[in-house]
Amino acid sequence: MRCPECKKESVHRVPCLSPDERLMSMVFVSPFRCQACGHRFLAFRIGRHYPPVTERRTHARVPVRLSLAFSGGRITGEGALINISLGGCLIETTAPVKVDDIFHVKLFVSEQEPAIEVSAMVRSVGAKGVGMKFLRSAREDRRLSAYLRSQGIE
Repeated sequence: MRCPECKKESVHRVPCLSPDERLMSMVFVSPFRCQACGHRFLAFRIGRHYPPVTERRTHARVPVRLSLAFSGGRITGEGALINISLGGCLIETTAPVKVDDIFHVKLFVSEQEPAIEVSAMVRSVGAKGVGMKFLRSAREDRRLSAYLRSQGIE
């Protein structure tokens, strides 16, 4: 399936948000979102197999292992980037962070290049790590966008 906006094939099924969408899903019309441009649309899914929607994330995450540093307010910390997407990332850190904290994050992708700097908000803190949402779309940051493309994310 292709996105009706950008014509790319990076489309995945997303949860229904309204009663109308739930009703439409009974007749095999489901909501989808393009990971390339973010366009959300309804499409007929009969004759195609899509796994059930169990994922709330808008963008697919890619596993990585990078060092990072962050600061914000009175907190400064270090950690490891576990996975990344166009919309955010998961990090491991021992720093005491809370949901809704905002940080300036530096991602160290290589020793030859300066760190990629982004702003992110903590969305979850759990046993698997700290989930962060980028405050600016990764598409708006040339270096982050280029890094994500090198990792297979369009």
